[in-house]
This record gives sequence, C-alpha cells and structure tokens, in this order.
Amino acid sequence: EIGALMGAIVVYVFFSVVDTTGNFVGLTGAARWTDVASTTGIVAVAVALLMIGGEFDLSAGVMIGTSGLFAGLLISEYGLPVWPAIFLTFIFAAGIGFVNGWLVVTTGLPSFIVTLAMFFSLRGINLGATKLLTDTVRVAGIDEGVGYDSAAAVFASEVWAPYGFKIAVVWWIGLTILATWLLTRTKFGNWIYAVGGDKNAARNTGVPVKRTKITLFMFTAMSAALVGVISLMRLRSMQAGQGVGEEFVFIIAAVVGGCLLTGGYGSAIGASIGAAIIGMAFIGIAYAGWNTDWSWLFLGLILFAAVLTNSLISRRFQGGKR
Repeated sequence: EIGALMGAIVVYVFFSVVDTTGNFVGLTGAARWTDVASTTGIVAVAVALLMIGGEFDLSAGVMIGTSGLFAGLLISEYGLPVWPAIFLTFIFAAGIGFVNGWLVVTTGLPSFIVTLAMFFSLRGINLGATKLLTDTVRVAGIDEGVGYDSAAAVFASEVWAPYGFKIAVVWWIGLTILATWLLTRTKFGNWIYAVGGDKNAARNTGVPVKRTKITLFMFTAMSAALVGVISLMRLRSMQAGQGVGEEFVFIIAAVVGGCLLTGGYGSAIGASIGAAIIGMAFIGIAYAGWNTDWSWLFLGLILFAAVLTNSLISRRFQGGKR
C-alpha cells in the first residue's frame, strides 16, 4: 500500500501542476475523480481478492452491462418494482459468479479461459436478448418504475451536493473496509491468501479451496452488478455495450495496488489506491486540456511499471537472485 500511496501522491501533484482549469485541487475536482475511482474501485476491490486467491475474471466488465440490462428489462418490460428487480439482479449475478467459479474448480481450466468465454457469451446475450425484447440495444424508462426514487437515493444520489460527491464513493469506501476486514481479521481471509499462495498446501491443511474460489467469483460478479445498478439508476437507461473493456481497468487497479499476477499477495486498500490513481488520471488529463485518448497510454505505462515493481518485490521477498 505504501508504494501505491506514493504513486498516488506523485500522480496527484503532477496533475495539479498541469491543470489548466484550476479545479483539480479543489473539492469540485475531487468529486469528479473520486466518482470515476469509485465505480472502478468497487469492482477492483473484489478483483483484488480474486487475484489474491490466484484467479482472474475477465467477465467483470461485461457483467456491469448485463446486470443493468437485466434489472432494466425486469422494470421496463415486465413491470416489476425497482427494489425486487435489484434483488433479483444480485441473485442473477451471484449465479453467474457461481458458474464461473464452478467451471474453474471442476474442469481445471485456467480462469482466464473460462471467464473469457463467459465474457463473449454475456456480450452476445446482452445484444441479442435486448434487441429481441426491445427492438433496440438499450433499455430506458427506468425512472417510471415503482420505487425508483428510493432506489436512486441509495445508489445514485449525491452526498455532498454543493460539490457533486456521489454516493458511489460511500459504497466504494464501505466495500474497501469490508474487504480489508475479511482479509486481515477473518479465517476466510487466511483462506484467500492460502489458496492463492499454494492451493495444494492449502488443501492439505484443511482449507476448502473450491468453496473459497467459488465465493470469490460470486463476490466479483455481485460487485460488478452493484456498479451496473448504480449506472442504471444514474442514467435511467442502460446500453448493451456498457462496461465492455472495463475488466482490464479493474485488473490494472489491483496490480497497481500491489496484487501479484501469481496470486497470494495484495490488499483491498492497495486496489482502492490503484483505482484512485486511475480516477485522477482520467480527470487530470481532461483538466490538463489533453486529448483523453492519452488516458489509455497512461494506463498501459502504469500497468507495466506496477508489474515490474511487483516482480522485483516478489523476487526480493522470496530471496531469489536474478
């Protein structure tokens, strides 16, 4: 976390200097970049736990759109009240996560392959099912559903209205605290580190490897569903392509925060700091007046730097010599 925090400070100072609007260092600017960081961080925290457990989920991004579409269709096409639709959406997401985890632990296939297959499957379903039911590739009219106002207050309101801070930031902080508590204070947290470090050794010491991994996949899918619901409540609609490509941003945030690609190492706080760096970069580049396409170059560079740094730390920790 210290390395990630130092990187965040450097990024913050850099964009404070190149800012042309004068807003980046103020509360208005903070509201902007924490908004981006929160929707990234909510899923990045879950992805970090999964990576610590030694697995990846490349379907996390598309699950945002799938969840939003699922809830939106229940509300707009089938007349279900908003809250029951949201509840069923989380159940649906948990089911998708269970399928991912079950396939990984029972087939022995790499999670990269299993979740990539789920990514393409969900992407096709998003487009095909939405067009079949609505004749378009989006759902709308969510604000006409029963219970929308109360749901929007929970998922899409502002907590510091004069400056525009979103309630998603509260969800982000809350999930970071929960994940940190799980990792550092519970038996389940020890299981996560154990299965990521050496699943065979963990199994021999009585750790329920399969159950732990499946639970982590379910948590990741449900975190993506939370972002999907937040987006649905904010926009009052959902596009079939929403969230596609975001899975790599979540992984970058986790890696920047200190998670090793080999598993067994990392933290939720580090992943949240990584998400904060990404949020500052996306908003800072816009405030600097640069072409926002440079954001992706920045992500690539910090990913390379983070992987290189983490590899060096890993070798030093294990006592290896180049």
